[in-house]
Amino acid sequence: MRHLTVSTIQVDDIRSLLPLANPHHPLLWLRQGDGITGLGETLRLEFSGPTRMADAARLWREVAAAADISDEVRMPGSGLVAFGTFAFADSSAKSSVLVIPRMILGRRDGVSWITRITESDSGTEPMASAPSATPFGDEYRISLTPGAESVDGFQAHVAEAVERIVAGNVDKVVLSRDLTGHLPAGADLRRVLADLALGYPNCWTYSVDGLIGSSPETLVTVSNGSVTARVLAGTSSRGRDAESDHRAAVDLQSSTKDQDEHQFAVQSVLDSLRPHTAHVITSEMPFTLKLPNLWHLATDVEGTLTDDASSLDLIDALHPTAAVAGAPTAKAVALIDELEPFDRGRYAGPVGWVGADGDGEWAIALRSAQVEHNGDVTAYAGCGIVAESVPEKELAETRMKFRPILDAFA
Repeated sequence: MRHLTVSTIQVDDIRSLLPLANPHHPLLWLRQGDGITGLGETLRLEFSGPTRMADAARLWREVAAAADISDEVRMPGSGLVAFGTFAFADSSAKSSVLVIPRMILGRRDGVSWITRITESDSGTEPMASAPSATPFGDEYRISLTPGAESVDGFQAHVAEAVERIVAGNVDKVVLSRDLTGHLPAGADLRRVLADLALGYPNCWTYSVDGLIGSSPETLVTVSNGSVTARVLAGTSSRGRDAESDHRAAVDLQSSTKDQDEHQFAVQSVLDSLRPHTAHVITSEMPFTLKLPNLWHLATDVEGTLTDDASSLDLIDALHPTAAVAGAPTAKAVALIDELEPFDRGRYAGPVGWVGADGDGEWAIALRSAQVEHNGDVTAYAGCGIVAESVPEKELAETRMKFRPILDAFA
């Protein structure tokens, strides 16, 4: 087992994390200016297949138990931390990873810190000084166009899914489509992340191993024995003025189709959490969550851990939720595999971080794009299909959900 030496000290206020990140391979977890960014790579752990999250949870316990950790800050994100991103499907060709940086810079509730991590027996010296902020690289704009799933193909697959639902094969299925493009050489990905963080400050803006995005949906947060999650399902576009915007929110709240879709998602989260938690409570009624480009139906979930489950154990239990797969889960995933003409990779999988004690923050990788080393970019967006779904309206919903990524790259 690799033996890590970890040292965290408090430093003067780090006002902005993003300018300190690596321009081409940023590691970032950010919301409302608080979060962590990682530099370098001390250890990289890769996983695949149906047991990828369980394997990660087991190996992470071993790594953390063997580490020598000095942490004077003791806040979420300080001490030993790994950034992680996991593939959506058991059969995905895209690897799932935990990345432990050489240095982590963090900021939360006005407290800032630096963590240095080295392999005890590698002979590698820790990063000595904190990095300086660097100017963003040249501006660039790229267009993203339909990839493996055409517009007509997506609508045909939605219609096919509705037929399967009406026939009783499945209750709900989430179908997605992809857009592709290519970055110019030397593109500074912090520009895209800055647009996302500025435009969607209440979302988790993330970048892990080339997966970048800004997700509104918390899969699970574990902190000192408490568990929280935010379930999103049911979507409507924002209105053009105050009156139409209010009407859009009211229509979403009263939509039978969206309420049904939302309840499938909430129930799947509750069923997954109950074996690990006590006193699970939810919002009495779904509330409308306002984002810059759309409304979501949302439900907050809270509970208390009754076992020693880590945040990695819980993402294993929760994934995939009905919000990104459907219900019943196994049948929905099988239908996704049949109808979608591409590998989702890490889209709609868990993305976030885990600490030495197993606590962590994980979102569902939505409003996302995967950037490959050769500059290829693939973005994804999807929507929940139920019996009342209309292909043209579902296509319009994907266009709304693509907007954050399209705007950030363009």
